[in-house]
Amino acid sequence: MPQPIHSTPAEATRQTAATVSTARRSKARYQILSLLAVGTMINYLDRTVLGIAAPQLTKELGINAALMGLLFSVFSWSYVASQIPGGLFLDRFGSKLTYFLSMTFWSLCTLAQGLVHGIGALFVFRLGLGVSEAPCFPTNSRVVATWFPQSERAMATGTYTVGEYIGLAFFSPFLFMLMGAFGWRSLFYVVGGVGLVFGVIWWLFYREPHDHPSVNQAELDYIEAGGGLTHSKKDAGVSGAPAASEKSGFEWRTIGRLLKHRQLAGICLGQFAGNSTLVFFLTWFPTYLATERHMAWLKIGFFAIMPFIAASIGVMFGGIFSDWLLRRGKSPNVARKLPIIAGLLLASTIILANYVESNVAVIAILSVAFFAQGMAALGWTLVSDIAPDGLLGVTGGIFNFAANLAGIVTPLVVGFIVAATGSFVGALVFIGAIALIGALSYIFIVGDIKRIVLVD
Repeated sequence: MPQPIHSTPAEATRQTAATVSTARRSKARYQILSLLAVGTMINYLDRTVLGIAAPQLTKELGINAALMGLLFSVFSWSYVASQIPGGLFLDRFGSKLTYFLSMTFWSLCTLAQGLVHGIGALFVFRLGLGVSEAPCFPTNSRVVATWFPQSERAMATGTYTVGEYIGLAFFSPFLFMLMGAFGWRSLFYVVGGVGLVFGVIWWLFYREPHDHPSVNQAELDYIEAGGGLTHSKKDAGVSGAPAASEKSGFEWRTIGRLLKHRQLAGICLGQFAGNSTLVFFLTWFPTYLATERHMAWLKIGFFAIMPFIAASIGVMFGGIFSDWLLRRGKSPNVARKLPIIAGLLLASTIILANYVESNVAVIAILSVAFFAQGMAALGWTLVSDIAPDGLLGVTGGIFNFAANLAGIVTPLVVGFIVAATGSFVGALVFIGAIALIGALSYIFIVGDIKRIVLVD
């Protein structure tokens, strides 16, 4: 009796799409990807605009450094705490409604920060910003898993992830000029207003694959052959909510059952490590250049852009390289894990900045490390690959919860080291060591990249 022939996901995609339909495929999935990329860019601008406004804001509101540090951390506390509830909301109500509400409320919280006249109101709106942004990345992952075959998911994840860095690299100078001309409150009005407008655009133009006006059957066949469309039927309809008969049940013990699987536990640790490098650049990097390297502010403004550009390139390179490996017949274990492991190992070279005197050499080392962190930002692709059917939202919530613990832990640890030693030497060693731990997690803990099956 003949044995069945097993093929890789990439081969299955090509074979099925070729036999089912000979028509030229539409490219509606790229329209959806552009929505995710813009939304993610706005997401990161909203969460970091306080840092740009801080010099003027602290003087006007009389906020000292300790209170400012508390305000920075409030976002991460509420953001992390809301990951699992946000994932549950996503699984229940679907991608379209979840992202629309998330974008609308986080933009309102951003805009409202420009209206405050005291620390209490600012605290509340930063808290609200973290809660509102929590479902963003789980929704991104769900949309990618729905709209893209497995062989293109790393590219798609890299494309929307690069929005984090592009916005910070290229819009920060504009925001500094805006603040100089109109004051710090204008930053919150502009960024919050842009988010509200984009929320409407999302609602008007996002559709599930079977409902999208620009998609043809050839593209649907191609997506489905590669393992996409998983959530399309559940999320169909005007509200974006799954049909009542198809809503996945949830019990809190499901979280523990998911974390018992090495795939999820391993990528959570790895993403925490990668995010630690990212958080360093989002929080302490300008201070490092000013106090440790004694750079003038004008020079900092020029040099600070370069690592973010490098990270943008790293994100795209990691995604394209991963999908190329998959199309070449490599297993998901190699195609997904290799760029992440290489990125985390290379990110650990940030330690070398402690041993060079030239500012140009320092920026080169930091740019390489941030490029590498961008390569390692493929973790969301693995979430799409391993999440149990019907539980992508809560799986993504657990993953993002672990990843964003870095937003709490890393600034505090770096601050403690600098305060205790008067130097960033130990801080860079800490960042490099965490990156190495992340690489080891992917090598020894994650294991095979395969969908988790929860057995009662």
